[in-house]
Order: sequence, then C-alpha cells, then structure tokens
Amino acid sequence: MKGFDVSSVEVHAISVAAAASAVQAAVAHASELGIRINVAVTDSAGVLVAFLRMPGAFLHSVEIAIDKAYTAASFGFPTSEWMGILAGDEALRLGMPLRPRLVVFGGGLPIRDGGHLLGGIGVSGGSAEQDAACAQAGLTAVGLSS
Repeated sequence: MKGFDVSSVEVHAISVAAAASAVQAAVAHASELGIRINVAVTDSAGVLVAFLRMPGAFLHSVEIAIDKAYTAASFGFPTSEWMGILAGDEALRLGMPLRPRLVVFGGGLPIRDGGHLLGGIGVSGGSAEQDAACAQAGLTAVGLSS
C-alpha cells in the first residue's frame, strides 16, 4: 500500500502452559503462607490467559488480581512502584489512579523472558507484600522474571 508501513511486529506472549503453572505455583505459595488468594496471568496485551481463585478468597479480589496483572503487563514494571512514581508528580498522583483498571499497590509483576515482556501476573487476597511474594513464586516456578 502506498504511504503505509505494512511491516509486521513480532509479539511475545506467555504460553498457556506456563501461565497455568504460574497460577498453580502462586496458589501453592499462598497455602504455605496461610492465606487465600486470587491470581491472574495476562498476555503482553493485558488479556487474561489463566486465573485461579482459592476457596474463601475475597470476592472483590478477583477483579483486583486481574487488574494488577493488566497494570503490570501494560506498563512493564511492578505495581508496587506506582506510589514512588506518583509521589514526584502532583498531576500524575491525582490523575493516574482514576484510570480504569490501574492498580497502584503491590501484587502485580510483569512477566519477562530475557528482554521480552510476555505479560503480567497479579495476586490479591493477602497484604501487598504477600501478594507480591505469591506472584514471584509463580514466576520462579516457570523460570521467568519480572
């Protein structure tokens, strides 16, 4: 087509098998901690790939876990970093948390393989630190990093 760049873009995404293993590992870690969680994995576009809800986990945390994964995948950094980013800019501090699906507290991690962003993992149900530990356990189990 004249005037249009028709080249393709390579997209990297987490596999279904890895996503399923990651949510299982996050749940196993939550069991060790004695908490009940919801855990979600999204692909690099923020679309849900895998989800598990432990019996008795907070119902409201279902969407929070999904949104933590979405936020981590969409920005490529842990959700726990948002408070530091927002602290230095009043306009961001007031405006960004109003964005739908943006979560600004811990428990969401990007999923990376080498330098490629594959998606995000989000956990909700414990403290922010417990959620992040469960998310990290999910990534560690499948040999990926945040």
